[in-house]
Amino acid sequence: MCELYVRADPILYESRTRSLRIHGVVTTIRLENLFWDVLSQIAAEDGMTTNQLITKLWDEILEWRGEVPNMASFLRVSCLRYLDSKRAGELPRPVALRSV
Repeated sequence: MCELYVRADPILYESRTRSLRIHGVVTTIRLENLFWDVLSQIAAEDGMTTNQLITKLWDEILEWRGEVPNMASFLRVSCLRYLDSKRAGELPRPVALRSV
């Protein structure tokens, strides 16, 4: 079983920092490449850019929780929940409105 993990292409777990604007404020988010790929896939399925998806998620978590203490962790968990839902065939629409 460990081979499944240790044989992963190192580029997948290499971190990449991206700058983006959320309501005019420039911020940076650092995630592993695999998470950026999943966010891109979610965004494409919803007809958005990755930055638009992240802004939408920011707005929704802020509205839901009143704060965003760790956006990078929130995005990672969102990606995993998306993949889990996809595997189970339970993709709700729109993806960004899923409960946390």
